[in-house]
Amino acid sequence: MTDHPIIDKEALRLKYREERDKRLRPDGNDQYLRLTGRFAHYLDDPYTPLTERPPKSDHVTVAVIGGGFAGLVTGARLKEAGVGNVRVVEKGGDFGGTWYWNRYPGAQCDTASYVYMPLLEETGHMPTEKYAHAPEILDHCRRIGEHFGLYDNALLHTEVTNLEWDESRSRWRISTNRGDHFTAQFVTMGIGPLHVPKLPGIPGIQTFRGHAFHTSRWDYAYTGGDPSGAPLDRLAGKRVAVIGTGATAVQCVPHLAPACKALYVFQRTPSSVDVRDNRPTDPQWFAQVATPGWQRRWLENFTANQTGALADEDLVMDGWTDLARRVRSRIQALPPEERTTENMLAAFEDSDFEKMEEIRARVDAVVTDKETAGKLKAWYRQLCKRPCFHDEYLQAFNLPGTHLVDTDGKGVERITEKGVVAAGREYDVDCVIYASGFEVGTDYTRRAGYEVTGRDGVRLSDHWAEGMRTLHGIHAHGFPNVFLVQPTQGANLISNIPHNLTEAGRTIAIIVRHALDHGYGEIEVTKEAEDAWIELLLSGGGGILGSPDCTPGYYNNEGQDLGLRSWLNAGYPHGATAYFGYIDRWRTSGTFEGLEFRNGA
Repeated sequence: MTDHPIIDKEALRLKYREERDKRLRPDGNDQYLRLTGRFAHYLDDPYTPLTERPPKSDHVTVAVIGGGFAGLVTGARLKEAGVGNVRVVEKGGDFGGTWYWNRYPGAQCDTASYVYMPLLEETGHMPTEKYAHAPEILDHCRRIGEHFGLYDNALLHTEVTNLEWDESRSRWRISTNRGDHFTAQFVTMGIGPLHVPKLPGIPGIQTFRGHAFHTSRWDYAYTGGDPSGAPLDRLAGKRVAVIGTGATAVQCVPHLAPACKALYVFQRTPSSVDVRDNRPTDPQWFAQVATPGWQRRWLENFTANQTGALADEDLVMDGWTDLARRVRSRIQALPPEERTTENMLAAFEDSDFEKMEEIRARVDAVVTDKETAGKLKAWYRQLCKRPCFHDEYLQAFNLPGTHLVDTDGKGVERITEKGVVAAGREYDVDCVIYASGFEVGTDYTRRAGYEVTGRDGVRLSDHWAEGMRTLHGIHAHGFPNVFLVQPTQGANLISNIPHNLTEAGRTIAIIVRHALDHGYGEIEVTKEAEDAWIELLLSGGGGILGSPDCTPGYYNNEGQDLGLRSWLNAGYPHGATAYFGYIDRWRTSGTFEGLEFRNGA
């Protein structure tokens, strides 16, 4: 049996609870500000000028709302299935979704490119490195759009403002902020969880007289540099504050640190930062890997390893699969008669404790100032918050101009005309950069920015008033011909969201093709099927992304228990690998159990 370090587990549990409790807030997601009114300018598109065009008043077969990964993979699958007249509606000036907006220095994927970037095999693209940087991912989004002809009928810089079912004609009426009023037989909604930026609700935030911006609208005119990594040469002599220490800050701080006169990193909760070990892709190795069907094999292998399912090998070998390998090793070391649920949960906890102890030890090994190192340690289980992987973030705190301002879980007190106040001290700065992320736990229709009104005038926000209700996370009763492209109530695989989207897009394309081939005008999930799916999800205990025992963050709705609504943010109870197998059998059976196909009006 493998030797494991001795860990005082009860002491760790107590430490985790103490760190969680000091960060709990009664306002939950309400602590953040929407970018409206005086903050609306934060949403301006600094990348692509708006091109004037006449409003559309035509009809399309499928309207795809969202031009990020969700819309692109769905549009691609529809085109592969021979469905023409597909229109993508995207609020950005180009395809890319979060990768259109997130162009901050150092931005790159945290899941290996070979499984994160969709449709690599179909487009013939080889990622240049294991963890591709943002410009390459954005270029790949454009590649998908061009390869599948999705630009031809697209409406860019366009936001849907209303979506209403026209029962008399069995089609959807779509209105936009550009004066468009067109119709579609089918609608897919892939708005994604990372496209509505949020600001921290810090008193005085509007009073700051220096320069300020959100990381999703990086101001290279002010900082110098560019998304490809050129030095931020306009920050010499500047005092810069970064508010937030999540995945975005972990990536951009190493670029800011050497460029500024002084960099103040304001931290409420430290991220866990494991080794990334990025490296270029070897073309000879990739040529051996990229045989027919390679990416689907890699997706299935990554999911099987990361979720603890049986797998003969680990193709990706990264931080996501490391924890699963540890858990599997501990379980396999147990005699068969001792492999109970209780013992397997204990194996998971023990492996997590061990992994997090290693991550905390890495901080001590890298950061030279012991006080700073102590404050950079994450005291929670690895999947309580989005795990981070980086090889330059911790090192940035060894530079003399980089200052960690730890707020002991309280956050920034206030912002003044001159700077930022934390722990009773004011830090005068020239620029404040908000690395505060996006809305995740808010209502779907709030993030969408429009209401969906279905059969008999029922609104989606009302149908989901007590929580999300779907079949497979794709279909909602009372909303015919609408398909959701997102992970919740499906595989709910948080380590690699594109795998969820790719499978949803494949499912939707098969269903739409079936309807068109057989002359059906309407597709709708029955109430019985929707209810049965919800019952199945809850039979697994339901769940939110992170336990309520975790330190607050977007994985656990900022530590707030929303009752049934939280429990419905669940996935297939048998796990992601089992779900992907199930949905493949369901969609290829040709029966589409739970759906009704009607002739329509």
